[in-house]
Amino acid sequence: MKHEKTNAMRLLEAKGIPYTEHMYEHAKNDPVDGVHVAHMLGEPVERVYKTLVAQANTKEYLVFMIPVDQELDFKKCARAAGVKNTEMIHLKDLTKITGYIRGGCSPLGMKKQFRTFAQEDAILYDTIFFSGGKIGLQIEADPNEVAKVIPLEFADLVRSA
Repeated sequence: MKHEKTNAMRLLEAKGIPYTEHMYEHAKNDPVDGVHVAHMLGEPVERVYKTLVAQANTKEYLVFMIPVDQELDFKKCARAAGVKNTEMIHLKDLTKITGYIRGGCSPLGMKKQFRTFAQEDAILYDTIFFSGGKIGLQIEADPNEVAKVIPLEFADLVRSA
């Protein structure tokens, strides 16, 4: 299926980073749910990452990539970023800050590049999946290669079970 390249795809191509596109069906009124996306792709939830944007007490925006079935631990996120605390941005501000919409927010190709952190387990996999910059598109790429494109650090970011 031919489709328009997203900023995330252009950025990877410009840096010569190999990736694979994965399209999935998404009806306009369907809820956006990462676990459902993982099942549609036939991939384990541990390899499919969601992109979350938070703001530190310093007013700096921070991007966090975690498996779709996990939740952020804000204390761990603050520790990883070296700040006092972090909190999620308001959904209404997502597009203004990143250029992306909920369910289509990629860690690559945002309006401005923010420090980005991925759950440390990502490096256990040859590739992980994350939003390609629009709903219905996931990118599969080596997390170590992605770290060559954006300022990506690996840390423990999720709540313990």
